Amino acid sequence: MDGLDVTACERCPELCASRSRIVNGVGPTDADLLFVGEGPGANEDEQGEPFVGRSGTVLDDALREAGLKREDVRITNCVRCRPPENRDPTTGELDNCRAYLETEIERLDPELIITLGKVPSEHLLDRSVGVTNEAGELFDVRIGESAYRLLVSVHPAATLYDQRQTETFETAIANAAELAGIGESESGQSRLGEY
Repeated sequence: MDGLDVTACERCPELCASRSRIVNGVGPTDADLLFVGEGPGANEDEQGEPFVGRSGTVLDDALREAGLKREDVRITNCVRCRPPENRDPTTGELDNCRAYLETEIERLDPELIITLGKVPSEHLLDRSVGVTNEAGELFDVRIGESAYRLLVSVHPAATLYDQRQTETFETAIANAAELAGIGESESGQSRLGEY
């Protein structure tokens, strides 16, 4: 690991065989908001950046609606290599990449972590998560030696397949910006201490 970037990893033979590249997180290393997805898809594997496909467009639009730009936040994934056939990462693959994710979180020390979908929510909360029912809820989570606040969100792709999820997703992003004290309703004060 070089800074926050993983430059070489061979821990998951199947992922190494199917990836074009390692897809590291992007965004400021002092961002208040950290968005965590599951893993790179085909577009991300090709371009080397998380959330650049259709889901990325949905995320960018929601950030803009909340008064943020992609450049204001950090975006990463639980695993940094694309699982073949776009399948979910296995428990072993998630475990193999966990130290990289924890290091990124600890060095960034964000005001708020926003999990995008079931896999990152369950991985970081270490329990079963009903994302649709728990979207927008705030949790305390211990990662490494530190405690963080985590907001569960549906994955942006959920809005592409179920329009009823659009409001849920956009509200979660707006709440994240407000809780961290940034974005359109920016007062400069984090509201996380109220929870």
